[in-house]
Amino acid sequence: MEIPGLGPVTVDGDDYASAPLPVPVLGDALCRFVVVGYDDDEAKADFETAVRAFLGLGESALRSASVPVFQYYLDVRAEVDGEDFVSVSGPEDVWSHVHVRPGSEVTVQREDAHGDRQVYVSVECECAWEPEHGLQIVFRRGGTVAKVGPFDGHLTNAAAFDRADLAGAVYHRFA
Repeated sequence: MEIPGLGPVTVDGDDYASAPLPVPVLGDALCRFVVVGYDDDEAKADFETAVRAFLGLGESALRSASVPVFQYYLDVRAEVDGEDFVSVSGPEDVWSHVHVRPGSEVTVQREDAHGDRQVYVSVECECAWEPEHGLQIVFRRGGTVAKVGPFDGHLTNAAAFDRADLAGAVYHRFA
């Protein structure tokens, strides 16, 4: 089978997986895309549009999320006591402490919680300040950063905290 934008995909349980592809927004890291819920979705074109939008992003697309990612860093730093904690000088420096592992998975799926029903692209990254939970970056329709924070598998903060008032919140303090 082939999914437009990804090329040939293989069955991975109930999902589809691509071969590793270079992802420009992630510094051309080679990532495998996992597409969830594609077969049962009535609007497959939404998945294809999100994939194309995501693969069309350059690294500059992350700049819009620099402040929320830095706030995540500050929140973790406030919880951790220790002189050895990584030092991030500000939002402009935060991305130098974020890395994507070779072979990482990019998940593409439709959000079902809180009536949003959009297709999101989610990436799990490593970050120097939170090695256990890392950093999740989620792109709404593949083109706009919609959520950042510790990896929790949720596509929006409204879903993560089960609070409709957080619709549109890119970052929400976890504690």
